[in-house]
Amino acid sequence: MPLPKAELHLHVEGTLEPELAFELAARNGVELPYADTDELRKAYQFEDLQSFLNLYYELMAVLRTERDFEDLANAYLARAAAQGVRHAEIFFDPQAHTKRGLELGTVVEGLWRALGNSAAGHGVSTRLIMCFLRDDSAESAMATLRAAEPYLDRIVGIGLDSAEVGHPPVKFREVYEAAAALGLRRVAHAGEEGPPEYITEALDILGVERVDHGLRCMEDQALVERLVRDRVPLTLCPLSNVRLRTVDVLADHPLPAMLDAGLMCTVNSDDPAYFGGYAGDNFDAVRSALGLDRERLRELARNSFLASFLEDDEELRGRYLAEVEAYEFT
Repeated sequence: MPLPKAELHLHVEGTLEPELAFELAARNGVELPYADTDELRKAYQFEDLQSFLNLYYELMAVLRTERDFEDLANAYLARAAAQGVRHAEIFFDPQAHTKRGLELGTVVEGLWRALGNSAAGHGVSTRLIMCFLRDDSAESAMATLRAAEPYLDRIVGIGLDSAEVGHPPVKFREVYEAAAALGLRRVAHAGEEGPPEYITEALDILGVERVDHGLRCMEDQALVERLVRDRVPLTLCPLSNVRLRTVDVLADHPLPAMLDAGLMCTVNSDDPAYFGGYAGDNFDAVRSALGLDRERLRELARNSFLASFLEDDEELRGRYLAEVEAYEFT
């Protein structure tokens, strides 16, 4: 039985495995520029964030119907549950779909068919977080937020993802202010490829409650001290960092130093179909490559539930934390 954990940094579109991509392509009459799943999987080698994003957006063409989004989410939830995920806060990118001509409702309703049944079907509680594409305009993000208002009974928060460099958080100040007024939780990618200053902006200007990635905070000691003092969670994605060349090899990952500094780190999978592993795989990888002992792993699992948006169900959070404390490593 795997260590119980929450996954807080997971793009549902990034769980599209080659086999499912071909299945959905056949279902929807979409021709992929790859001969078979083996050839497609070979394309899952990236030089940087942008080279990944190019393929990521290309493959979204196979997602057309509510059923497609339901199948995508169910496939992820089954894999996550098998790796010990008990709670998942799942990102989705509405603009990547609406700009292809899909209705926002198609995406949300399809995902919700899976998420609404996840606790019963997979033993995984869920939350849904809508991300804005930072390399798109702030006006597009605001329009997306307004279009999502009928679905806010299913969407708990907003995030900010896609190409980071050249798109500082301040660009989305008004969108985040509007989201806060609607009572939405706020997170943002910052400090993956962008500088530490983007993390500070995300905190000060966007009012984020969690920082997605946040790896480069280690370049700014004052920022590290602030993150420690304020207990701001960081949703790290170790295998993603290696695949996108943010870290050369996993053995060089700063996670141990970040934990030693007192940072509230969590371990997540990001886009697991593309980056070589789901949540449990990331835990196994850091345990092996970084020599993390059992109590460090327990700390990471504990952090994941403490950092989750479960304020509406503290009893459930308490049960999950009890599972972590009672877990016996083999």
